[in-house]
Amino acid sequence: MSRLLIEGGRTLRGEVKVQGSKNSALPILAASILSKGENVFYNCPLLSDIDTSVKILRYLGAKVNRHGHTLTVDAFDLSRDDIPADMMRQMRSSIIFAGALLGSKGKARLTFPGGCEIGPRPIDLHLSSLRRMGALIKERHGQLIFEAPKGLKGAEIALSFPSVGATENIMIAASRAKGTTVITNAAREPEVIDLADYLNKCGACVYGAGDGTVVIDGKESLSATAHSIMADRIVAATLMSAAAITGSEIVLESVVKSHLDAIIPCFKQAGCEFEFSGSKMKISAPEKVRSLGLLRTSPFPGFPTDAQAPLMAVASVADGITVFSENIFENRYKHVGEFIRLGADIKVEGKVAVVEGVKKLYSAPLCAKDLRGSAALVVAGLAAEGTTEIDTTEYLERGYEDLDVVLKNLGASVSKI
Repeated sequence: MSRLLIEGGRTLRGEVKVQGSKNSALPILAASILSKGENVFYNCPLLSDIDTSVKILRYLGAKVNRHGHTLTVDAFDLSRDDIPADMMRQMRSSIIFAGALLGSKGKARLTFPGGCEIGPRPIDLHLSSLRRMGALIKERHGQLIFEAPKGLKGAEIALSFPSVGATENIMIAASRAKGTTVITNAAREPEVIDLADYLNKCGACVYGAGDGTVVIDGKESLSATAHSIMADRIVAATLMSAAAITGSEIVLESVVKSHLDAIIPCFKQAGCEFEFSGSKMKISAPEKVRSLGLLRTSPFPGFPTDAQAPLMAVASVADGITVFSENIFENRYKHVGEFIRLGADIKVEGKVAVVEGVKKLYSAPLCAKDLRGSAALVVAGLAAEGTTEIDTTEYLERGYEDLDVVLKNLGASVSKI
């Protein structure tokens, strides 16, 4: 097990390429078992969650090879339709294999997924949607047994909430179903669009991804293809937060501006300035940021819940009061107690957190409790006086590739022990 030591007070400068998106790569890797031939995935980040997906694919019988940031997957002859409980527990998105296995094998045996404990993230929408497509689902001794003896069929599915995972699971399963599937109130996140782009390259017919209604015409077979994973917008937001909290100027490469349209205004409110040139974005922060105002998390194109924790670190040293309203997950303020250990002034009441900026943060030993909270602790540590110690990098490594190296290359003092 590793831990991080961060010596605060350093100004950052330089250019960094934003890694591939974890939340895009995971459903695409699961969907790869639908196609015949060897898929090639470029810009695939080196993360523990990706490693878990690779383990699952290999367990199922797929041939997987990695060469740096390039992964090849050949799932022509899957030998299994079950996933062991220990693999399912390692990440929440493992439920995405339900739709993939039903589409490929017509059956699946899974257990309930695990991952960060950030509040209820039920899979009811996944299960009810797959049932509408003809899947029979039973729960026995903690195991979920999926069967589609007559094959999956197209259906009209109205989601009660625009769940990203449920939208992706339906899209994957529907790509091999008989007939047409229509998803209303579908998630509109860029990761959904990236999945649709991959499926369409394989020969699927997915229309409307990125809008509220997605239509999928099922195909009897799909063919393998090559696909480059989109850049990670949450990693970009984390690096932007690192620049803002340290009063720095950095350049991010491989940025898609439209993916950050709900985030950039928050930094402008804080006094940061931006310049764009192609896929490059320069952020220049003032010596002391201003209050970020009111930030309400909501599904895309709203402010993303995954960016809430890193921006709260910025707000903790801003001039004025920032108010956060967390509307996606119930337990997404675990990092607040750790911020307070650094000297932050934060009060939480239900889904609302009121942050009054302080003049200075002071180093302290910190406990990482979830993925995005861990990244936020790193951001806060960059501004804290003295050396901050974060007890583990386990959560961080689920979604950030060598964040300590990235920050060191920008001039930060970060050591992994």
